[in-house]
Amino acid sequence: MARIGTKVLTAHVPYPLAEKVDQMAARLERSRGWIMKQALSAWLDQEEERSRLTREALADVDAGRIIDHQAVQAWADSLGADEPLPTPR
Repeated sequence: MARIGTKVLTAHVPYPLAEKVDQMAARLERSRGWIMKQALSAWLDQEEERSRLTREALADVDAGRIIDHQAVQAWADSLGADEPLPTPR
């Protein structure tokens, strides 16, 4: 397996956030760097997924796969009723 190199990134963070990182590192018995790598990886994954979902939604709009706002609003308003409307499609 090929070894991946590393690059040092520097960021200024507020003291309360840095203290939380240090506390988490101590609690998990991991290094501050490990915590930061985990957090950055999770954030990047989240942003990539958000971007993918946005592109998918825009493609649905372009293809005309949309649901009328009034239909969604009527359905949402009916959710507390004895017989709610079916989910709009």
